[in-house]
Amino acid sequence: MASFNDSVIENFRASDGVLGGHWEGKTTLLLHTPGRKSGKLTINPLVAAPDGDTYLLCGSAGGAPNDPQWVANLEALDGPVTIELGTETLKADHRVVRPGRDDEWERVYGIWRAYWPDAADYETKTDRKFPIAVITPQ
Repeated sequence: MASFNDSVIENFRASDGVLGGHWEGKTTLLLHTPGRKSGKLTINPLVAAPDGDTYLLCGSAGGAPNDPQWVANLEALDGPVTIELGTETLKADHRVVRPGRDDEWERVYGIWRAYWPDAADYETKTDRKFPIAVITPQ
């Protein structure tokens, strides 16, 4: 997965944050998170569904049985997160909305699901309900 992400990150940066192919017409951002145990910085390219002045990121991991590590790393992060959006590197406030714990999960997941056509396929691969990260650039 690392080499795939590395390729997407390289293309993102080379094209000022506008990706083609499968991501054509969709907002993508690069999420920088320090590992909650290792402290090592990771960068994840993620589809970002706009919702007013925020962006919604889904911890689907393509329908894998477990949440991606970036979700737990984001939940453990105290303070702003760094994102790359278009040509800008920004600080952003963040929170993770989880099903069964947060009343707004249905609404935000519905927005992300409608935005990203692969969501329905991801849902068929697992019984897990996906957390949503709400990212608000500062």
